[in-house]
Amino acid sequence: MQLRLVRVYMLLPYPWEPGMPPLKPCLTAVLAGLFLVATSTASLASPTPPDVVIQSDHFQPATLSIAAGKRVKVVVANRSNRPAEFEGSDFTVEKVIPSGTTLPVYIGPLKAGTYHFFNDFSPSVKGTLTVK
Repeated sequence: MQLRLVRVYMLLPYPWEPGMPPLKPCLTAVLAGLFLVATSTASLASPTPPDVVIQSDHFQPATLSIAAGKRVKVVVANRSNRPAEFEGSDFTVEKVIPSGTTLPVYIGPLKAGTYHFFNDFSPSVKGTLTVK
């Protein structure tokens, strides 16, 4: 009885026969190509500019307008050197924004009117939300 050693690649379809092309290098090339395509298209997409920027002592802009009766995504960037908490004083929202990061905050749906928000970690930093 004679034993033959056969090189076995992971992820090969059965039955694998000698002389068949190895799939591992092909699979590696395909995955690498997909990774390159995914990362190149992601870098082409422009980042969403922030709707509100938190500075050390103020919101920019201090007044924000949104549509009434709809849930709205507001992009908040914290450009201060410490964490901030975007919080509504007369509407329900509370989101910690670490220093140097940009995060979405979802507001609403709200009725038409004027609402107020502030930085809970620095309560003197305030802004106004106008819902139309």
